[in-house]
Amino acid sequence: MAMNIGCAPCCWGVDDPKNPHLPLWTRVLEEAATAGYKGIELGPYGYIPLDVDLVGRELKARGLSITAGTIFDDLVEPANLPSLLRQTREICALIKQLPQLPTEPGQRFAVPYLVVMDWGHTERDFAAGHSERAPRLNAGQWAAMVSHIRQIASLAWSEFGVRAVIHPHAGGYIEFADEIDLIMADIPHDVAGLCLDTGHLYYSGMDPVQWLKNYAARLDYVHFKDIDAAVFQQVLGEHIAFFAACGRGVMCPIGKGVIDYTLVRQTLLDIGYSGYITVEQERDPRNAGSSLQDVAQSRSFLQSVGFN
Repeated sequence: MAMNIGCAPCCWGVDDPKNPHLPLWTRVLEEAATAGYKGIELGPYGYIPLDVDLVGRELKARGLSITAGTIFDDLVEPANLPSLLRQTREICALIKQLPQLPTEPGQRFAVPYLVVMDWGHTERDFAAGHSERAPRLNAGQWAAMVSHIRQIASLAWSEFGVRAVIHPHAGGYIEFADEIDLIMADIPHDVAGLCLDTGHLYYSGMDPVQWLKNYAARLDYVHFKDIDAAVFQQVLGEHIAFFAACGRGVMCPIGKGVIDYTLVRQTLLDIGYSGYITVEQERDPRNAGSSLQDVAQSRSFLQSVGFN
């Protein structure tokens, strides 16, 4: 089994494509390649251009391929569905024409994936990490979100052959244990897979190792983060939005935080995971000057404990 490590633009603070402080996308590609990565995610819709020839040339020049595109948007509001489906078409059309990574033995679905995350709800953003006080969707709202995810996943697969994977995300309406269990019950594996993120699991009160085991049968893709324990304790005691906490440094280079990646690796081996893993370290883009150092440090640490 091979577990290949890539990275994502959020390591450079790229989460909101309208943020005026974002680094140039070509700089992100250049630094990812300099740090030794071969795979990188596309990042949020609207950051990297939807120009196949341009993006293909820039990737090829750096020996990079796209591991996944991203839907990072309000999955609940019915009025947003046309936008979600438009994003799905445009993202999938792009990533399927870009340089492809090989499929490893034992890998369930070929990359690139479409990572689907709910986002854009202030009431949940400020409750990130706090299951006990976070508002929940009512039955009708939940059913609408499930329908929207099914439509995204079906479109991505039927028209483009792109596997959609649901990503529980701190500050969205799929975050906590009860919500992960429910979304997995409501959307079967033949419709969409699961992308578990070690950092988001920890931030939201779950043991990453246990949850990798719990959903081994649904796990198509994995994200790695690490969490600075001291900063985490500070922000958890404040009324703070998730990305504001990231701006404070709650996410740190892999190996510098609280998550045991030797144990994570053994767990992935035990459950038979094979394919691709993406390193992330959300931050304020105004602090992207240390991104190259941090992503290189994360990659070096992961290699030291046995990852590719």
